Amino acid sequence: MSGVLTVSQVNFFLKSLIEGDGRLSDILVSGEISNFTDHYKSRHLYFSLKDEKSVIKAVMFAGAARRLPFRPKIGMKVIVRGRVSVYEPSGQYQLYGEDMQPDGMGALSLAYEQLKERLAAQGLFDREHKQPLPAYPGRIGVVTSPSGAAVRDILQVTARRWPLAEIVFCPVLVQGEGAPVQLRVAIEALNRARACDVIIIGRGGGSLEDLWAFNDEALARAVYASAIPVVSAVGHETDFTICDFAADLRAPTPSAAAELCTPDCLEEMERVRAFHRYFLEESKSFVDSLRQSVDILTRDSPLQSPAAYVQACRERLAGLTKALAGMQQRRLDKSRGELFALAGRLDALSPLRVLSRGYVLVRDEKGQAVTDVGTLRPGQQVAIRGAEASALAEILKVDAV
Repeated sequence: MSGVLTVSQVNFFLKSLIEGDGRLSDILVSGEISNFTDHYKSRHLYFSLKDEKSVIKAVMFAGAARRLPFRPKIGMKVIVRGRVSVYEPSGQYQLYGEDMQPDGMGALSLAYEQLKERLAAQGLFDREHKQPLPAYPGRIGVVTSPSGAAVRDILQVTARRWPLAEIVFCPVLVQGEGAPVQLRVAIEALNRARACDVIIIGRGGGSLEDLWAFNDEALARAVYASAIPVVSAVGHETDFTICDFAADLRAPTPSAAAELCTPDCLEEMERVRAFHRYFLEESKSFVDSLRQSVDILTRDSPLQSPAAYVQACRERLAGLTKALAGMQQRRLDKSRGELFALAGRLDALSPLRVLSRGYVLVRDEKGQAVTDVGTLRPGQQVAIRGAEASALAEILKVDAV
């Protein structure tokens, strides 16, 4: 049958028709991203754009996708620039994107917020990781443009405040396509060589585009990994970059960074003078105290007159001996008096003392003392004890009194 077309011919015809329309060769299409897929091997982006009524499929190949400063997400409203064509194998027409911009927010601002959020979640901005700056740096690494005002400001402030420091200068680009790589390589080189005690990285102020090199993810990771403390001084006081958040300390300007990294030599000299005065006063006080102690020891020391010291010791020993003898005699006299008193009391209570007054002690045949005459019996023998003699007697009669 003549006039019959194959499917491939129809799709090819439609493709040629669409691609031949200049209005569809370079268009801007706004919509909300849905069905988003980032192909992990090819890095092509596959998605759909939709509005309230319609949907169009879209693809952005890896070359264009790599140029995007932000990461597309489902639900994000964007404006895609590209061309409309037909994918012949499936017969579907779709949008082939060459560029993409957020609808309502600039691409760089969105990329900045996305990267900041992601690195913060990974801990690159954590305060616990921040390193302290050295109090007295001997060498200061400076990573900035050789032609900008930043390096002049840093050199002037350092020469005024801490001229003892040596500047290790790493000249780099601070904006443009090659700037992020040069900045990162300089940080890594200073760390490998351990060339300095602290690093200042920065530049003067500018627009978001001018400062964009300092929002590079690889640079932020190099700053975070630096074993040498890093001070970030990018732009003016109101400018914040990803490098500022990853650094150990942020300075509002390059001049301020130099002040933060260096002590004031005039203040340090005054501190040394004050310490010197304090040391002299303390030393004088210590020497005076030692001198007084030596005078006291010398004045009272037996070494001044050994013979007199020995004689004094002898006199003291004699006095102690005499005092000890007196104490012993007094103690002996007291004990003797106490002994005599006890002896008198014992003598008064002695049975012999009673017998000497004419009394006798009568004992029965068992040797028991007879205290009641009524207990004796006629014919019973008793022993009688007096003060001077004793006798054996027989009881003849017992009369009641």
